[in-house]
Amino acid sequence: GVRQGFTNPSVIIVGKVVTLRDRLNWFEQKPLLGRSVVVTRAREQASGLAAQLADLGAEVIQFPTIDLKPLEDYSSVDAAVRNLGAYDWLIFTSANGVKCFGERLEAQGLDARALYGLQVAAIGPATAQAVRTHGIAPDFVPEAYIAESVAEGLIGLGMDGKKVLLPRAREAREVLPEELRKAGAVVDVISAYETVPAAHKRDEVLERINAGTLNCVTFGSSSTVENFLSLIADTIRNQPEEKRVKFASIGPVTTKTLAKYGFACDIQPEDFTIPALVKALTAHYEKQGA
Repeated sequence: GVRQGFTNPSVIIVGKVVTLRDRLNWFEQKPLLGRSVVVTRAREQASGLAAQLADLGAEVIQFPTIDLKPLEDYSSVDAAVRNLGAYDWLIFTSANGVKCFGERLEAQGLDARALYGLQVAAIGPATAQAVRTHGIAPDFVPEAYIAESVAEGLIGLGMDGKKVLLPRAREAREVLPEELRKAGAVVDVISAYETVPAAHKRDEVLERINAGTLNCVTFGSSSTVENFLSLIADTIRNQPEEKRVKFASIGPVTTKTLAKYGFACDIQPEDFTIPALVKALTAHYEKQGA
């Protein structure tokens, strides 16, 4: 009758199931087991990253910092949709851009056939996938997914005198259209949607930061950094060093935005993709004492 000091909850295995050790052991071997990770991407894009992290054992807190907001006036998008034949290139910089543009095509009774004769560029694997789900094979997917590299790749295909349509978020960076114009392209930038900060999970995340039970926050774009930090920055600045939340960034532009707010990036992959970010995160936590 000696009572052993089991902490709750405990799993007590009795008898021959010890032979199942290898089968039971898979759970212990998950590299992100016991880690809590915040995923800050827009809800439409977050599921792939969240699923990959959860598969590796992480407790995932989905914190969409951005909500998509419909535009009050779609006249400029609709005019571009009616005039697609005038363009040589259609460039999508996000899966959201593809989704919102597809909705405007549909609103006018059109479908992917309206893009016949147009060359389509998709920036990043998620955007390329979104284009493919509309039945379109993108003509150009860059090797690196930052605006500067994208511009370089497109310019290499010959942009002089080309007419380019670029549907995107109202508040997107100017680098890509500027570089293409310098190379002689005529670029029409149209706002296809607007993003606004979303604060659904703010209280839960603040609570965890204060309790020191949050390990890492992942950022897939500069706008997620800006929106997340507009809600959370002061709390993180006041954290004691030993409880400090780690920041994982998808690439140099996002890392630069973190630096602008005075925060260092702890984890950044060599390739600026979601699978590479997951890999870098796993490697970081597999190191002793990480």
